[in-house]
Amino acid sequence: MPSAPLSTSASSAVERPKSTFGDVTWNSFLTYEPELNALADSKYRNLASEDTIEKTKKALEDRGFKVHVVNNKDEAFQKVVSLIPAGSTINTAHSTTLEEIGVTNYLMSETHPWENIRGTIIAEKDPAKQGELRRKLGTTVDYFLTSMTAITETGEIAHGDQTGTKVGGVSFGAGNVVVVAGTNKIVKDEAEALSRTKEFCLPFVSAYSRRAFKIKEAFMTNYEVLRATQNGRIQVVLVKDVLGF
Repeated sequence: MPSAPLSTSASSAVERPKSTFGDVTWNSFLTYEPELNALADSKYRNLASEDTIEKTKKALEDRGFKVHVVNNKDEAFQKVVSLIPAGSTINTAHSTTLEEIGVTNYLMSETHPWENIRGTIIAEKDPAKQGELRRKLGTTVDYFLTSMTAITETGEIAHGDQTGTKVGGVSFGAGNVVVVAGTNKIVKDEAEALSRTKEFCLPFVSAYSRRAFKIKEAFMTNYEVLRATQNGRIQVVLVKDVLGF
């Protein structure tokens, strides 16, 4: 898979779709699962300062990541669209952030210029065949889109994963990776990245699993820290907005 653009990117003037995932947002979970209100005032909902954003951007770039800093959801959506050439195969890990900025709804439409492998996977109803599609196609796309649970001021990116499909695509399989994250996900170091993931993110992922899949809780089977990348294979879109968990 290529680590550089295949051709000209998709249009950067696409209208951002409205998110239709209001029932699995931060405010929704606080309403339906009152025990999560203990996390409502968490520092992990605070946006990073301009100095911290610049420090984090430089640290990421020093490790080979390509970084784009944008101001809001609209700019984040346009930036993601502009990064992916028309005709590319594309897959996504579930991401509240991608839902909030409109990317998920855009992929669900018939107007995007890419080959949506996630749609192909979900359309297969046989569990065994769907698993093979996730393994063979889902992790080896041209562009894998996701968010992360934490980005450190020292330039590492961290995320948890229950099934392994996200780890596989992000760490090696996909030709290119685009990570979108609000600056509320910036933390001091790797130790705090793990704390944010376990203590703050996991309870909300479990809440999502209960609403979306009717299962009691989510498990962090895999935990990955990305400390470097080559040739700008992984691009990071930092958004000056509170996004995701």
